[in-house]
Amino acid sequence: MRIALIQPGLGFGGAKRQRALACLRPTALAVLAGATPPDVEVRAFDDRFEEPPYDQEWDLVALSVGTFQARRSYEIAARFRRQGVPVVLGGFHPSQCPDEAGLVADAVAIGEAEVLWPQIVEDARKGRLQATYRQDARADLATTHPDVSIFSDKKYAPVNVIQFGRGCQHNCDFCSVRAFYPEGLRHRPVREVVEELERSKERWTFFADDNLCGHPRRTKELLREIAPLKKRWTAQTSLDFVDDPELLDLMVKAGCQTVIVGLESLNPGTIDQMKKGWADAGEYARKLEIVRDRGIMVYATFVFGYDADDPGIFERTYQFAMEQKFFLLNFNHLNPFPGTPLYHRLQAEKRLLLDRWWIHPDYRFGNAVYEPRGMTTQELTDGAFAIRSRVHGYPSMIRRFLDRRTNAASLANALTFALVNIGSRQDILSKHGRPLGREEELPDGLQGVCAR
Repeated sequence: MRIALIQPGLGFGGAKRQRALACLRPTALAVLAGATPPDVEVRAFDDRFEEPPYDQEWDLVALSVGTFQARRSYEIAARFRRQGVPVVLGGFHPSQCPDEAGLVADAVAIGEAEVLWPQIVEDARKGRLQATYRQDARADLATTHPDVSIFSDKKYAPVNVIQFGRGCQHNCDFCSVRAFYPEGLRHRPVREVVEELERSKERWTFFADDNLCGHPRRTKELLREIAPLKKRWTAQTSLDFVDDPELLDLMVKAGCQTVIVGLESLNPGTIDQMKKGWADAGEYARKLEIVRDRGIMVYATFVFGYDADDPGIFERTYQFAMEQKFFLLNFNHLNPFPGTPLYHRLQAEKRLLLDRWWIHPDYRFGNAVYEPRGMTTQELTDGAFAIRSRVHGYPSMIRRFLDRRTNAASLANALTFALVNIGSRQDILSKHGRPLGREEELPDGLQGVCAR
């Protein structure tokens, strides 16, 4: 039996594929490969920089689908099915929109892959795939053993991608993580993660956790174990890790180079509406100073477009970003992802301009798809793109680089800053305004699905 595991790209209207400088290997495919019976041949393909293997013989094709990749995933699925190859779609998006995904797939997996996958493979082997596979119970992460050997022929960034925990203890209004993992945060055994790090040849590691420091006691256990490995690593975390001095000390000793922090907004009204009650925008500067004093670079993310935001929020945020000399920045307008409280609220208030924006023919990457309260939809779209472009302009990049405590503290930090920021600039300028998918028409079965 031969199975193709595919990481879909965004398509961008058929634009030439271009490998990003910071293209990381997709952990979901490694998890599937690790859960595949040993007598099955399994290969991985990445649509972001290579053509899917339409010209080969397969017994099953599986795609892990996010909302932005949905349209492209449906195109890939439709083409394989026209060739008589059964297709299964799983991941965040099909789990929230199973009826939609089922229009273009032989099977839809709802829930976590490692629990469902062995049964899907067995059913495909016997030619009796079910239309839907559902797993509502939590997966036992002690049984999760990703197989990264499937990436041996790929040229990803030289970064080890590993996951310690899944989910987040917070429940932000806009976040799709809690919609997929409603039970909150759980972890793999510390020893298994350490052994995986010991086997990796990469000097740098990215923890693909949604919030590495969400459970401080468990995180401390991990950090004590990995400190002797002398790895340099990056992780996503909420800023409240600064309030635990012991945790901060351990992060430094264990090799933390960068933290990705969702600051989201400088507007207290926006923070409240996001349901980020633990965050205090008035404390950001003080806490960030503590992080920089420890030599840790900060990648900050912000979201615009909640009801308390007005057009002035863009300039205020830009000035704050320059003052803080962030290693990297990401500015997004609100994207209402299916299954989130935000999506349901905007839908109920009839403020969505495109219900299924992810497959709508009028959608373009970077466009706001709802009616804000404090500005127009176009002002939100233009403002978010303008600040992204401005902060990644070379004068702004140079200003941010000039922090000898972090970004310019060492040759390694300086090189990382340059490569990642140039790659991010390239990504921003090449994506904006492009349609999702590679084909003009939606696959058969999806015609007429978009309500508006």
